[in-house]
Amino acid sequence: MKINGNTIRPGMVIEHQDRLWVAIKTQHTQPGKGGAYLQVELKDVRDGTKLNERFRSSENVERVRLDEKSFQFLFEDGDIITFMNTVTYDQESLPKSILGDGCVFLQEGMEVMINSYEGEPISIQLPPTVILEVTQTEPVVKGQTAAASYKPATLDNGLRIMVPPHVNEGEKIVVNTQEHSYVERARD
Repeated sequence: MKINGNTIRPGMVIEHQDRLWVAIKTQHTQPGKGGAYLQVELKDVRDGTKLNERFRSSENVERVRLDEKSFQFLFEDGDIITFMNTVTYDQESLPKSILGDGCVFLQEGMEVMINSYEGEPISIQLPPTVILEVTQTEPVVKGQTAAASYKPATLDNGLRIMVPPHVNEGEKIVVNTQEHSYVERARD
């Protein structure tokens, strides 16, 4: 399906230069001279190479339709992660590289979407947020204002992120899986 070049959004898979690419980041730019364009960071779905490309509104690109199926995370074994189809109960084992740094968010029983193109799995969509526990963080320094400063924290999955000063060790927080960032305290 052809789409306008400036309608590309992160997560979309497009066909460009006879290869499949997933859009990682997009930024609209309006230079002083000339027309506006969309700066897109693309990642090859098969070999992981990256490409920065500019798309003008006058350009059309081919958006690839993917088959999406719901799977449940079962376990990981070395460089292989295993999922179970939630409809057929078939198991699918995939290399960790297909998920990249998102592997740190996998939790037992988590439901994910596996996207396939012509029967070949090419990407995994995690839930937008996960709940994790803060295992280590620094105490608040008096005199710092809550709006101006964040402090480093280590989560129970080993990930280090920045959190507001009011977050303490042992608390559960909501983390954005795309940006690896703090969202809010988890509600019980």
